[in-house]
Amino acid sequence: MVVDEVKLQEFIGRIINDWGAAEGALITFVGDRLGLFKAMIGEGEMTPEELAKKTNTHPRMIKEWLASQAAGGYVIYDSNTKKFALPEEHALALTDEKSPAYVCGFYQSIVSLFKDEEKIIEAFKTGKGLGWGDHHHYLFEGTERFFKPNYVANLTQSWIPALDDVEIKLKNKKCKIADVGCGHGASTIMMAKAYPNSNVIGFDSHKPSIEWARKRAVEEGVMNITFKVAKSSDYPGDDYDLVTFFDCFHDMGDPIGAAKHVRETLKKKAGTWMLVEPFANNQLEDNLNPLGRVFYSASSLICVPASLNENGPALGAQGLVNRKQ
Repeated sequence: MVVDEVKLQEFIGRIINDWGAAEGALITFVGDRLGLFKAMIGEGEMTPEELAKKTNTHPRMIKEWLASQAAGGYVIYDSNTKKFALPEEHALALTDEKSPAYVCGFYQSIVSLFKDEEKIIEAFKTGKGLGWGDHHHYLFEGTERFFKPNYVANLTQSWIPALDDVEIKLKNKKCKIADVGCGHGASTIMMAKAYPNSNVIGFDSHKPSIEWARKRAVEEGVMNITFKVAKSSDYPGDDYDLVTFFDCFHDMGDPIGAAKHVRETLKKKAGTWMLVEPFANNQLEDNLNPLGRVFYSASSLICVPASLNENGPALGAQGLVNRKQ
């Protein structure tokens, strides 16, 4: 076998980049958990000792953490002053939970998957799947933290207003809204706050998430809201003015049954189903890029196993891609 040394070295370089990214995901989550990024906001350049003192951490550990973050381009190192700084743009993505650019929740989700390694391997061996509720709780928490900023920026600002006549109806009439697959209820609570005349119900098959959502609604003083444990294909009620599915349809064991149930529970001739799903090009080869890698990887570890766990079609996070592939 003749080996092209140039191609081999290029591939090794790609591997090394992945090693750094994998370790970097954990080390970034450590920074998030310890509040290191938030402690750097507005401080300009800092020494490891200064950051350690501010966060009650060990200076030698912080020195190594900062070096890692500098090598990854997350913080900036000044070789003249021997100090580190967090650029404002990076701080927006790493610390501002209200910004649509906020990403730290995704790191928590990544860490959860390493904790579930043995369960995932078993799912690959058997094809029996791995239920959403069988993952480490970091996945549920990280998912809420990651998606919530996007909902804040778009849900009532652009998504619902883009629907024909829906926003006017929700603002001026007493409507019924079902948020199916609501998880921790971030989207449900937002809609309840935005449309106080409406009755908003969040449904999810994962009981711990529903309990979390109920607690969050009480903490935020939202009164026109209810959370119930139910599957997407048999949630109770009818005559809904709006039914929403946010980033969950492709995970379901019975997406066709869920779609039929939506049609049965919507208000006749006046109800609307809003379905939000990850973007995908029509052909697999058109998704072979960095974002596609994120989607396919997450799909392999979370979405496909979740559907297989319920003997479903396993659409995957790129589930709207041509199914003939």
